[in-house]
This record gives sequence, C-alpha cells and structure tokens, in this order.
Amino acid sequence: MVSIKTRKPRLHKRLLRNWQLYLLLAPTLFYFLVFKYYPMYGLQIAFKDYLPSLGIWGSEWVGWDHFVRFFQSYQFWEIIENTLVLSLYELAVGFPLPIILALMLNMLISTKYRRFIQTIVYAPHFISVVVLVGILFVFLSPSSGLINHFIVLFGGEPINFMASPEWFKTLYVFSGVWQGTGFAAIIYLAALAGVDPSLHEAAVMDGASKLKRVLHIDIPAIMPVSIIMLILALGNLMNLGFEKALLMQTPLNKESSNIIATYVYEVGIQQAQYSFGTAVGLFNSVINLILLVTVNQIARKVSENSLW
Repeated sequence: MVSIKTRKPRLHKRLLRNWQLYLLLAPTLFYFLVFKYYPMYGLQIAFKDYLPSLGIWGSEWVGWDHFVRFFQSYQFWEIIENTLVLSLYELAVGFPLPIILALMLNMLISTKYRRFIQTIVYAPHFISVVVLVGILFVFLSPSSGLINHFIVLFGGEPINFMASPEWFKTLYVFSGVWQGTGFAAIIYLAALAGVDPSLHEAAVMDGASKLKRVLHIDIPAIMPVSIIMLILALGNLMNLGFEKALLMQTPLNKESSNIIATYVYEVGIQQAQYSFGTAVGLFNSVINLILLVTVNQIARKVSENSLW
C-alpha cells in the first residue's frame, strides 16, 4: 500500500480559516506585548547608571553594582524577612479559606440561602484598596475607633493598631481575607459544579455522611484546581499588594511594613534612583520565576497536575 502524506495547510490559510478566533485573541495579545513585553526593554537600566538626560543607550554600564549595593545594604535582610514572613502568613491563612468556603457553600441545600451568603462574601471584593485601608484607619483609631471603644468598655487600654509594627502583618492578612476570600472561592465552586451528582446520590445510598462525601468526592474533585492555584500562589510569593502595604505604612510601623515593593517605590520613584530601583525589582522577579519553575517541577513529580 502506498502511504499518502497529508499536507498541513499553510500558515496564512490557517489564519484566514480561523480569522474570527485570532481577532478575539488580538486585544489580549496586544495587551501583553505593550504592557508586559515592551517594558522589558527598560530592564537594562538595572545594569547601568541611568541618567534621563543621556537616555537608556547613552547611560554608562556598571554591571552588577546595583545588585551588590542592595545585597550589602543594612535594610536587605529586614526587607527580605518582612516580605517572606508576610507572604507566607498570607498564604497560610488566605489559601485554604476559599476552599473551605466553597465546600461549605456547596453543601447548602437551600438555593436562596446559598445565593444570599454568596452575595455577602463576594461584595467586599468590589471595595477598592483605598477605601478598605480608610475603613481600617477609622475602625481602629485609638481615639474614635469602634474596636478601641469595645476595648475600653471592657477595661482595656486603647491600642494604636495602625502605628504598631506587631499588628501590621495581622491586619494586612486578615483584611485581605475579608476582602478576597469570597471571590477566590468562585473557581472552586465552578470545579465543584462539575462533580457528577450521581456520585453523591450513590454515597448517600451507602450511608455516607456529609463529611465523608466532602472528603472522598468533593476534595478529590477540586484537587487539580487547588494544585494549580497553589503553584501560582507560590510563584507570586514575593509579589505582595504594593498599594495596600504603602497605604497602611506609617513611620511608626515601617520596620514591619517595609517590603520589597514599597522599597522599590521609595528608592526608585521618590528618590529618583531609577537604576537601583529597577535592579531590586528585577531581583524580586527572578526569585519569583525560580519559585514558579521549582514548585511546578515538584508538582509534576508528585502529582499529575502542573502548569506545563
């Protein structure tokens, strides 16, 4: 028998055949090219003594000087520690809660009650960070805050929460939990919606309790999604919310609130040390990339789920 090789359509023919799909893809592609890839051109100033008057190409190369300066800075270990501790704290508290919330909502029988609860827990997501931090300052004010009124009512002394370094991380994490847990649970609810109802019906017929159904049906169903979300979360371990940390930062809590993102803003924008700020930001991005690749490789080996 003579084997007949089928030719693949040429590129331009495939583009013309599926032009509607490529047209839908174009805005997203344009966004990433303009706002993600094109700015990488400016990363070279991390290795230069950048002067706006000379431009990027005209500035002098200094190699690794800015990185060495950052590593030898007296603030280096404080910034790294604050960033890591805050990130791990946020991950430990904030990652499992949307999963737990999604499992609880999925087990509710009343549709109206479930929708009511979903509306309540989704709503904080649509509050801007500026408004959220403003609420924190108002509620936690040592003179007129509601929380301190309760503390005084029970015989305690007012606490200046927003000026206390020991309270910064807890306030940052739990305000984020209040704002984002409900919305983050949506992806897990979507995964649970794909569970075959016959599995639960069979489990009920066999006498399985709700807890056993959650452990043996629901959790295995959302495990692939959970692993992917965990990989992405660990890959962004060093990327904390810059706006929120900056808005919550005060001169009195700076020893606890000064993280890489706020440090880059301070030296890069406020002090106009563009090259040094870029070097610190590049260092942060490289660490995140290494974490992402490493965690993805580990996930691929221990399970069948990974990003690639």
